Amino acid sequence: MKHLKTLVIAVVIAVGSMSFANAQTKVAHIFVDQLMAEMPEMKAAEAEIQKLGKSYESDIRSTFQELQNKAKLYENEAAAKTDEENAKRAQEIQGMQANIQQAQQVAAQEIEKKKMELLEPILKKVNDAIQKVGKEKGFDYVMDASAGSGIILANGTDITADVKSSLGF
Repeated sequence: MKHLKTLVIAVVIAVGSMSFANAQTKVAHIFVDQLMAEMPEMKAAEAEIQKLGKSYESDIRSTFQELQNKAKLYENEAAAKTDEENAKRAQEIQGMQANIQQAQQVAAQEIEKKKMELLEPILKKVNDAIQKVGKEKGFDYVMDASAGSGIILANGTDITADVKSSLGF
């Protein structure tokens, strides 16, 4: 019985200590999506990704146009060709379709790879700036309050403007 009483007292003290420690924690928030959308580096990266996407789209579109022209030509000439030649042509069309699908997949992968390559230094810069401002202002935690982040704010310190200033814009 004495041990149980001691255990209960220890638990109450531990819980009370944790509550006191939590009351001392300083938390701020930032809107990372808004911050990144306004960064000049992000705008440049988006423009480069868009340019790359348009390049791939143009190449794929011209290949698709070539496929359509060939398919139409082969369809018009089908009656005058042998079954063997028509089968070869059908196989050629299927091969072109497969090549277009593969080109679309490669384009999507290359665009994603480029996006990650361009975003990595930007994300590092943002993270470093958030940590710097958080430490300067004495915050223990800085939470992303962007839409969809799962953070619901009642009030608190928003350091978005301070981080923008630290980044020079």
